[in-house]
Amino acid sequence: MTFQTPFGGGPGPRARAFVARDAEVISPSYTRSYPFVMDHGEGYLVWDVDGNRYLDFAAGIAVCATGHSHPAVVSAIKEQADKFLHMSGTDFYYPQQIALAERLAEITPGAGPKRAFFTNSGTESVEAAMKLARYATGRPRIVAFTGAFHGRTLGSLSLTASKVVHRRGFGPLLPGVHHVPYGYCYRCPYNLVYPDCDIACVAAIEQSLFTREVPPDEVAALFVEPIQGEGGYVVPPDGWLQRLRELCDRHGILLVADEVQSGMGRTGKWFAVDHWGVVPDIVCLAKGIASGLPLGAIVAPQQLMDWPPGAHASTFGGNPIACEAALATIDLLDNGLIDNAAALGEAMMQQLREMARRYPIIGDVRGRGLMIGVELIEGAETRKPAHDLRDRTVEACYERGLLVLGAGFNVLRFTPPLVVDRAGVDKALQIFEEAVQFVSGA
Repeated sequence: MTFQTPFGGGPGPRARAFVARDAEVISPSYTRSYPFVMDHGEGYLVWDVDGNRYLDFAAGIAVCATGHSHPAVVSAIKEQADKFLHMSGTDFYYPQQIALAERLAEITPGAGPKRAFFTNSGTESVEAAMKLARYATGRPRIVAFTGAFHGRTLGSLSLTASKVVHRRGFGPLLPGVHHVPYGYCYRCPYNLVYPDCDIACVAAIEQSLFTREVPPDEVAALFVEPIQGEGGYVVPPDGWLQRLRELCDRHGILLVADEVQSGMGRTGKWFAVDHWGVVPDIVCLAKGIASGLPLGAIVAPQQLMDWPPGAHASTFGGNPIACEAALATIDLLDNGLIDNAAALGEAMMQQLREMARRYPIIGDVRGRGLMIGVELIEGAETRKPAHDLRDRTVEACYERGLLVLGAGFNVLRFTPPLVVDRAGVDKALQIFEEAVQFVSGA
C-alpha cells in the first residue's frame, strides 16, 4: 500500500461539536487522550466524522486484532444475527458457545481436557478467575504485582496497582490481596542487574512476603500479566515466569495468567506465556478475542473448573454473535495474522531501537510482536520518567495522523491491528519520529 494523501487534520467542526455534546452527557471518568471522533474504519486505517484519515496504532486498546470491520468477521456476525441474537448460555445450550470453548481448549497452553467460562470483558474474566481460584483451593488470599492492571470492578480493582487514580475513593477494597514487585529490569526495584540478580524479585516473594506477612498455604492464586499492559508494557526477563511457576508449584498456589491484552496473537504467539513455555492454571481472555465485540473468557483444566451449577454465571457472557465473531477471529489469526504480528513487530522494534540511538528521550524499547512500548525519559543519565513529554508526543502523533495511546506513567504503546502491513508500519514510525523531533526540539 502507498499513501498519496495526507493523514490527520482533525478535529474539524463536526468532531468538536460531538466532543461538546459528549461533555454534557457522558461520564467524565472516561480517559480521552485527544479529540478523535470515529466515523468508520478499514483494516488499520480510520476516518473521523470530518473525513480526516488516520493510522490506527491503538486498535481500540488492542481489541481490533483483525482490523476494523474485517469482511470475514462482519459476515459471521451478520449470518448469526439472522438466526438469533441471544439465548443466554447460562440456562440454555447453543452450538456457537460450545464450538468456541472447543477452539479455546485447543489453543490455550497445556494438554488435557479443559473448560471455558464466558464473560463480557477482561475485568469480568479476572473476577471469574478469582472466584474459581478461591473455590478450587479453599484458600482466601491472592498475590498480584505492582504495576498490574486487572480491571476496575471491585474485585479486579483490588488486584490492580497501576495508577492511584484507579483506586482513589473506592476503598475499602477486597481484603487478602498482596502486591509484590514485577520483573521490571529497566527500573529494578532492588537496584540489581539481570542476569546477575538471579531473578531476586521472585526469590523475595518467599524470602520476604511468605516469611514475614503471608502464610503461603493461605494463598489461592498468583495473578500475573505475562507482559504488563497498563503498567507500561513491561516485558519480564527470561526465566522470570518460569520461576513464578516453580514457586506456585512448591506451595500449591494457582498461577493465573491475565492474557486480556497480551493474548490472541498480539505478541506473535497465541499467548504471551508461550514465549517462555509456561503453562498457567487459569488463563483470562478478552480484548482481541472477538475483533471488537464484547467477549471474555477464562479457560482452565476440567478438574479445576468443577464448580456446581449456579456457583457462577453470566446472562450475556458467550453471546452467540460474539462467539461467531471470535471463531472467525481465531481462523484469521491461525491463517497468517499471528505470523504477521511476529515479523512486523520485530521490524518495528528494530527501527525504534535505531531511533532511540538518535533521540535521548527514548529510554527503552520493549515488547513482543505487535505489543510494543517506548519509555520516554528526560535524560539517559537519570532515566527520570518524562510523563508530560509522553503526553505531548501522543498528542503530536494525533495531530500528524497517527493514533497511539500511553501506558503507565511515561510509556507510549504501539498496538496496531494485526493486519497491518510494512507500508503502514513505516508510515507510522515516520510520523512518530516527526512527533519526537517536535516535542524534544531535536
